[in-house]
Amino acid sequence: MSMILSASVVRVRDGLPLSASTDYEQSTGMQECRKYFKMLSKKLSQLPDRCTLKTGHYNINFISSLGVSYMMLCTENYPSVLAFCFLDELQKEFITTYNMMKTNTAVRPYCFIEFDNFIQRTKQRYNNTRSLSTKMNLADMQTEIKLRPPYQISLSELGSANGFSHLSVAEYKGTGKISAAPHQRLEPVTLPGIVSFVLSLLCGALNLIRGFHAIESLLQNEGEDFSYVIAFFLGTAACLYQCYLFVYYTGWRNAKSFLTFGLICLCNMYLYELRNLWQLFFHVTVGAFSTLQIRLRQPQGKSPDYNV
Repeated sequence: MSMILSASVVRVRDGLPLSASTDYEQSTGMQECRKYFKMLSKKLSQLPDRCTLKTGHYNINFISSLGVSYMMLCTENYPSVLAFCFLDELQKEFITTYNMMKTNTAVRPYCFIEFDNFIQRTKQRYNNTRSLSTKMNLADMQTEIKLRPPYQISLSELGSANGFSHLSVAEYKGTGKISAAPHQRLEPVTLPGIVSFVLSLLCGALNLIRGFHAIESLLQNEGEDFSYVIAFFLGTAACLYQCYLFVYYTGWRNAKSFLTFGLICLCNMYLYELRNLWQLFFHVTVGAFSTLQIRLRQPQGKSPDYNV
């Protein structure tokens, strides 16, 4: 018999469960699926916004939107279109009921447990397909899934080492196989972000020009220190990499931005004899400002009226 067994609402950034329904049965397969739920919850920020995991006789489907993920467990023969329509209803109701401030500041698990009432009602309705009156929504969802199929997570991507779950960042199966993480969209660019981008390019250009001047000086005077040339070009690379991190999403993006800022500081410390205090202050300040803008520009969630 095809049916929805359970569903849960999870915060994307840390996997905190916000609400959940009661499991339909306590079989060995269900116990295993709960482990997969926990594994996926810890990796939601690295996965596309719509995914499916096939686990033998069960399927786990989830969608993510505005920092919240909606997950459900169903039997393997439950229609995919109905599954994502079910998740879509949970998403719309949750966004309508709770504002983002509440979900972002929640500190204890299942603090929105009262949402379980809606989950149970919706689950019962979708388990009785004859009573569904959403033919138009089903048609729209079917078209959407054909145009952009959910990313299929394979069981081989899930594993455990020393008791800790591990999920590799796989390829997104849409129009082709591409890496999931680098193609996450970032929030819209703000005016401070544009300013930081331009200033980083300016600092990179200044370092590049000074680097070529240092090479000319090195060729004319054999006693010149070649390490200054390296410092200027490393500074150029660091500034340009900050621009790249601001524009594109990559794994460990925040950590990379802090390391890049550290490299900028080290290069300017080494070039202390060739620059005055105002020049050093300008380069370090621009590096810090760009790092802040990279940190503030986070991956973008889907809008509330998104179909899935």
